[in-house]
Amino acid sequence: MSAAYGGVMPASRDGGGTLIIGYGNTLRSDDGLGWHAAARLAEDPRLRRAQVLWQHQLTPELAVDVSEASLVVLVDISVGDEAGAISVRRLDPTPGTESAWSHHIEPAALVALARELWSASPPVYVVSVGAVSLDVGDRLSPAVERALPAVVDAVVAIVAKHDHPSGSGS
Repeated sequence: MSAAYGGVMPASRDGGGTLIIGYGNTLRSDDGLGWHAAARLAEDPRLRRAQVLWQHQLTPELAVDVSEASLVVLVDISVGDEAGAISVRRLDPTPGTESAWSHHIEPAALVALARELWSASPPVYVVSVGAVSLDVGDRLSPAVERALPAVVDAVVAIVAKHDHPSGSGS
């Protein structure tokens, strides 16, 4: 990775741009997916206008960044999906979603916090890959490693659709 813990790849933020957050623990094998994906996404010329962050976990402080974005894409590993399978879902927090005032929060709570504090409701997508291993280790499993290019393409597709909703885009 080319960034340190809690890395940020600066990008042009034309007032409410795209925010991409890859998160997870790089010392727990596949849990490092978010970091590996964020490193690739930060280098992808198709996302040159996006802000890419990588974090160990989602924290309440990120609600500020979410509130300023026009689109948010979260990238993480999933323990509930088939190993190596990619999942893309739009996150729609319900009005009853409680905001969490702790060090670590779930995606829906992060979005709810941004809405609660700043009345911000950008569309939020979660791109995940089913984990093979969460054992101690600094490498992705082969199945998750093979999914990385498709994860990047999925994020690019979400951003392109947001930037060009009619489907006519670059």
